[in-house]
Amino acid sequence: MYPAVETMPENHPIPTAPGHPGPVSASGIPNIQPHLHHQHRYISRIPSNSVQGQWSSDLCHCFDDPVNCAITCVCPCITFGQITEIINRGSKSCVSRGLMFGMLGMVGCACFYSCFYRSKLRGQYDLPEEPCTDCLVHSCCASCALCQEYRELKSRGFDMGIGWEANMDRQKRGVTMAPIVVPGMAR
Repeated sequence: MYPAVETMPENHPIPTAPGHPGPVSASGIPNIQPHLHHQHRYISRIPSNSVQGQWSSDLCHCFDDPVNCAITCVCPCITFGQITEIINRGSKSCVSRGLMFGMLGMVGCACFYSCFYRSKLRGQYDLPEEPCTDCLVHSCCASCALCQEYRELKSRGFDMGIGWEANMDRQKRGVTMAPIVVPGMAR
């Protein structure tokens, strides 16, 4: 089939099927080529190599992850809980923070609670406060803000569905994720 990676010249790209996002790095995050990521609507548009100091996606790109967008619109406490468990590095559970967000949402104060976590996320990854202050972003567009924060953590290598402990366990074991399979591809 293909020669082993060690025998290829350094500047030679690893061969992949047309439309395939590329090899999976040791971090478990697929190496999505910038010119390929927009060719199929099911391939994530979230870059795998997030840069310290800038967001991996814009605030209004909620539909880059349509499943998360739908979940966040229907029940934002789920997305909020997943985000906070990663930001808190497992010290607070997804369920407890999600319930707190839901209860505060009933009295109209959830945006003040969630903007605190946006600030905390920005501090951890040195992200700019854009397009405006964290409190204003969460007050005016809470669903978009939660989706952006979710995508940011996902782009930094976290599997948001499994929580902090399982992510750390995977990292310790060096487990990689399976490559993304584009529908319609054949061998």
